[in-house]
Amino acid sequence: MWCVPKLDDEYIERMEDVLELYERTYDSAEPVVCLDEKPVQLLDDVRKPKLARGCILHRDYEYRRCGTANLFCGVEPKGGRHFTKATKTRDRFEFARMIREIADAYPDAALIHLVLDNLSTHSRNALVAEFGEAEAERLWSRFRIHFTPKHGSWLNPAEIEISLVSRECLGNRRLGTLARLKSETRIWNRDANRRRRTIEWRFTRRDARKTFGYDRPRSRG
Repeated sequence: MWCVPKLDDEYIERMEDVLELYERTYDSAEPVVCLDEKPVQLLDDVRKPKLARGCILHRDYEYRRCGTANLFCGVEPKGGRHFTKATKTRDRFEFARMIREIADAYPDAALIHLVLDNLSTHSRNALVAEFGEAEAERLWSRFRIHFTPKHGSWLNPAEIEISLVSRECLGNRRLGTLARLKSETRIWNRDANRRRRTIEWRFTRRDARKTFGYDRPRSRG
């Protein structure tokens, strides 16, 4: 379900901005990358699973909580590039390092369009805190940031990426350590990149105007 608590001018403006971005023809010189985070519980088996006859794995219902971790899920929907990375936290320092990783992946891009939600760590200040002013400016200047509306994370294809990773990589398995989570998500990410798996976004500005009953975005000036 879509959660749209208030369809005001700011919401419409940001929604139209990201939808216009998704409607553009693919341009490798200006890739569009979408990024979001997912909290992950680290769980381990109290008793080791046993393989019974018929190759059926028996797992005990009891498990051990081993803390939490964070999963960055980034995707270039039309280019089929994926940036899945497990980290200890989702603090500003981890975000800054993720931004540098994305920037380094596109050395020849004139500009990288980055779609983010409104988390407080999603800012230039995070890069300054991690890398210093000069490096932060070099990295941040390579991006044009497009923020989704508040309560508008459904407008970010990274949410689809999170769903794919959750179903295909994490599933119902118990991963008890950050190292194991990193290993498993790295394998999934490598396979997704090898196959250049893309995301086809179909909801357009025209659909939005029809669905929410407005003609066109109004200027906030």
